[in-house]
Amino acid sequence: MRSIAIINQKGGVGKTTTAVNLSAALADQGLSVGLIDLDPQAHASLHLGTGMQQEQPTVYDLLTSDVGLADLWQPVSENLSVASSHIDLAAAEVELAGVVGRELILRDKLALVEEQFDYVLIDCPPSLGILTINALSAVDDVFLPLQPHYLALHGLSKLLQTIDLVSKRLNDRLRLAGVVMCLYESGTRLAAEVSADVEKFFGEAQLSTSPWRDVHLFASRIRRNIRLAEAPSFEQSIFQYAAQSAGADDYRALADEMVSLYAGRVGTDSGTSAAPAKLAA
Repeated sequence: MRSIAIINQKGGVGKTTTAVNLSAALADQGLSVGLIDLDPQAHASLHLGTGMQQEQPTVYDLLTSDVGLADLWQPVSENLSVASSHIDLAAAEVELAGVVGRELILRDKLALVEEQFDYVLIDCPPSLGILTINALSAVDDVFLPLQPHYLALHGLSKLLQTIDLVSKRLNDRLRLAGVVMCLYESGTRLAAEVSADVEKFFGEAQLSTSPWRDVHLFASRIRRNIRLAEAPSFEQSIFQYAAQSAGADDYRALADEMVSLYAGRVGTDSGTSAAPAKLAA
């Protein structure tokens, strides 16, 4: 099983849209996928129609009681299951304050279902609190959705510092594995300039020992697309809502590139990986 946290502490950059539709794209390829909604806003759950079901245990129960992940999974398609969130999860930060080992709760419970899925994706909250630390302590890799605007890059250094700290103290497997450009407008000069800045920054990191030295800059970009914005209101992934749209094409391409990336890293869990792809201008 490959586990991936999808993180950006800035909202509105396509984080949840990517978590949901990348999961759905992988499932459409016949891969078994689990999506964990770790965001108290529960947008991933609402997107796929599993939110606001009070009788169903949620990620809040997972982190604060003896409930296991096996009790949370709700199937939404043949190969995709969701562990839903709820607004109650916002209280978990306070409730877990005095719990010993609170940073590792998700890691220990995820380990019990690792044979069940090919991929587990975690939609993280737009913050760097205990919920995000739990995700980083549990997963192999981090994917970073980025909007090619300068303000979207603000705070990136803090996120990288957090990844570095967790990799040193809690999870030595952790690495920033991929950067996905979202809400991309190819006809704008700004998108090209920011993409070039991101490529330069991570290109220089290849000579370091940081957890992002082998980051893959995905060539597949997620273009700004109205169908992607409409799909959550119908509680459907883009493939259910508008399978022939540009948004669906982009997430299919991203899933294909992701699967190829990991196929090239078979047997590389010891620390080496495929060389990062370059962003086109």
